[in-house]
Amino acid sequence: MDIILKIRRFNPETDTESRYQDFRIEAEPDERILDVLMRIKRFQDGTLGFRKSCAHGVCGSDAMRINGKDRLACKTLVRDVAQHGEESVLIEPLRHLPVERDLIVDQTAFFERFRSVKPFLINKEPPPERERLQSPKERMAFDDATNCILCSACFSACPILEENQSFLGPAAVVQAFRFLADSRDKGFEERLPVLNASDGVWPCQNHFECTRACPRAIKITKRINETKRMIEAYQKSQSENK
Repeated sequence: MDIILKIRRFNPETDTESRYQDFRIEAEPDERILDVLMRIKRFQDGTLGFRKSCAHGVCGSDAMRINGKDRLACKTLVRDVAQHGEESVLIEPLRHLPVERDLIVDQTAFFERFRSVKPFLINKEPPPERERLQSPKERMAFDDATNCILCSACFSACPILEENQSFLGPAAVVQAFRFLADSRDKGFEERLPVLNASDGVWPCQNHFECTRACPRAIKITKRINETKRMIEAYQKSQSENK
């Protein structure tokens, strides 16, 4: 069937503002949007800019907004967004991040937030002879958070960032939770200043848009709330010990 991809374009070398361009192309219902974009780039307009890598939902590089929803182009089928011929599919770059060109955004601010929560195991105790053991139950406490591919879809979907651009963002909090909930980690107090700041975890208002946007089914909103409870429990214990 024929579909029309209405793509938001921006070339900093020639454009002062973004514009939309329509591409009419034949596509099969079971094709991925990424396949259609690649065909447009190869046969219609070689200047079209977008990111891709593994094309299997693992690298997260082809996150974009498709019909107003944050998705991975490699996991979105044509039939998911266009069920009949002649339909128009809106393709736009992720929100809350500067557009470098067309569908390519500058993720510098996203990764600065990610690094700020120290997303690595912190444990200064002498290591055991072999490894720090963990029960299956302890592992399951944070298992889904390990699936994050840093695609920025949750960051783009977050409505809080529309008004508060300094908000730490859902992905960074999830990465902090992944280690805070890890029985082997001892870095709670090192991460606390960033998480407990006014722009840390507290601006989240439980809209669940991040959870809905996550291509790896991470319970993002739940993990943010669990992080809040960890901070509250710590503050309570500190107050009781004074």
